[in-house]
Amino acid sequence: MITVENIAVEFSGTTLFSDVSFVINPTDKIALMGKNGAGKSTMMKIIAGKQKPTRGHVRTPGETVIAYLPQHLLTEDDCTVFEETAKAFKHVTSMKKEMDELNEALTTRTDYESAEYMAIIERVTDLGEKFYALEEVNYDAEVEKALKGLGFKQEDFTRQTSEFSGGWRMRIELAKILLQKPDLILLDEPTNHIDIESVIWLEDFLVNKADAVMVISHDKAFIDNITNRTIEVTMGQIHDYKATYSHYLVLRADRRSHQIKAYQEQQKFIADTKAFIERFKGTYSKTNQVNSREKMLEKLQLIEIDEVDTSALKLRFPPSPRSGDYPVTVKDVSKSYGDHVVFKDANMSIARGEKVSFVGRNGEGKSTMIKAILNEIEVEGNCQLGHNVKVGYFAQNQAALLDNDLTIWQTVDEVAEGDVRTQLKNILGRFMFSGDDLEKKVGVLSGGEKTRLAMVKLLLEPVNLLILDEPTNHLDIRSKDVLKEALSTYDGTLILVSHDRDFLQGLSEKVFEFKDQRVIEHFETIDAFLERNRIKNIADINLMG
Repeated sequence: MITVENIAVEFSGTTLFSDVSFVINPTDKIALMGKNGAGKSTMMKIIAGKQKPTRGHVRTPGETVIAYLPQHLLTEDDCTVFEETAKAFKHVTSMKKEMDELNEALTTRTDYESAEYMAIIERVTDLGEKFYALEEVNYDAEVEKALKGLGFKQEDFTRQTSEFSGGWRMRIELAKILLQKPDLILLDEPTNHIDIESVIWLEDFLVNKADAVMVISHDKAFIDNITNRTIEVTMGQIHDYKATYSHYLVLRADRRSHQIKAYQEQQKFIADTKAFIERFKGTYSKTNQVNSREKMLEKLQLIEIDEVDTSALKLRFPPSPRSGDYPVTVKDVSKSYGDHVVFKDANMSIARGEKVSFVGRNGEGKSTMIKAILNEIEVEGNCQLGHNVKVGYFAQNQAALLDNDLTIWQTVDEVAEGDVRTQLKNILGRFMFSGDDLEKKVGVLSGGEKTRLAMVKLLLEPVNLLILDEPTNHLDIRSKDVLKEALSTYDGTLILVSHDRDFLQGLSEKVFEFKDQRVIEHFETIDAFLERNRIKNIADINLMG
């Protein structure tokens, strides 16, 4: 049991949170929620021992193992994927190495009665008891199972970690954490860089094989599937719910409605009391009552209402100019890089107004196909855009394409047309840009802020073919809800690539699956496809043991 006692964090005269206390029990699966900037990641770093609070303590039993996966990693690239992942068991190999060295020393020493000799025997005995008490495990097999579950192929095991992107290195670190079998796993946005199949694998592991878990995530389906408790960080305090995220939302709305009612009643009481004081101030017969009520107001603890959720604001894409009947046509398209075949003989026709999803494991060719459609790469076969197609494209690196010299306001002001211009500040506010932020230069924004700004810009442009490649990685839940609402009413053609199942559901009526160098067309909704494959993938996971 891990105890957080009266934690407070203050910096530059600002209090992030104060006097926060809670207990993490051995089987708790906790969603740590709150708006961006509320202090979720800070709280997680404190529990992980990576940051010290201004006041308070985190108390853990002596043998407790806490594993922490941050949003951003600083990794060393001096070994293979398999070797790096096997470092999860370095405590076992270090123990075995020390035992061997000590046993070797015992065979060469002759000072049998000395204190040093007896100390070596005691150390060997202590290590032996711990080592031989460990469960007999085939460590190589465990490493292989974890890596494959997280999307690595057998041939990847011997490649240098330096050959992989940051997202794939994040998976290696995640594999190491899972293999350590810690008492508490802390995960800060773990699904941002993994595909749907790997997310399903991770869910199954966390639910069925992990002990305590605390997770920060904007993936609603993920946190609903793995958590049984929700801790909300808000206005410097926490609210602790023994409930899944979806149930927490209901309870939170109920709490806020009670807060509003209590706040209104208190404001009426304050107004009535002040009116009494003003009326009878200076009246001798009422002096004691006036003084009593003045003291009562001074001591009164004011009721605060949680931050307002402005998710009721609805956004729509501008009306789409009419395109030809088939905005996208792909005939017998193949793409290879050297000996590596990405896909071959792919065919697809996407009709005007159709909403389709590209799904499949990372590396199977989804983004490559998008680049082929946009004529950004050369391929065998024919990719053709239809008559009068105007493309709006959100790439995974979209943030890098913004003009760093413009302000946030200038970035959106130059593309907005018509009535939407009157809503620009509200729209920016929904994506967490307001006040003085609007005058910031794009160049000083973080990667996440740039991604959100690029999404706002895309929402304002009149296009009839919208291609979104992993648009939700840096969006919080409210921003994703705004985008999903806008996409559901979008009247153009949509191609969507995303690993976020909650975001995908209800958005497309056809699925193109990228798998084993093929592109397979499924005439079913994304919901039906995901459910069918969820059952299949979980069956595969169970076969893995």
